[in-house]
Amino acid sequence: MTVGDAAGRLVRLFALTGGRTRPSRADFTLISTVTAVDPPPATAARCQPEHTRILRLCAEPVAVAELAARLDLPVSVVVILLCDLLEAGRITVRPPRLVSRTTPDLDLLQKVRDGLGRL
Repeated sequence: MTVGDAAGRLVRLFALTGGRTRPSRADFTLISTVTAVDPPPATAARCQPEHTRILRLCAEPVAVAELAARLDLPVSVVVILLCDLLEAGRITVRPPRLVSRTTPDLDLLQKVRDGLGRL
């Protein structure tokens, strides 16, 4: 009889990552946006079930943190799986877009201050 963990998984997390504990790339942050490549590359190998789940969820752009939440997996495990998919050409990753502001929005800061003052 196979016993799962508290989340009901029958496969241990280290088995999902092939025993790897660190990602092979540094492309991913919590707010990086991941999108599945459509159509998949002609040379793409058959995916593990977890990779297939990720690809289905990435049909539309999705953040790494949201993927981890939807998959109910630790972010570290999801990032390792995403590295596999990126190296296979199955996904694209976009870093977070930084908004460049030279001066703070004083109106917004004032609203935050006023809101905190009511607490």
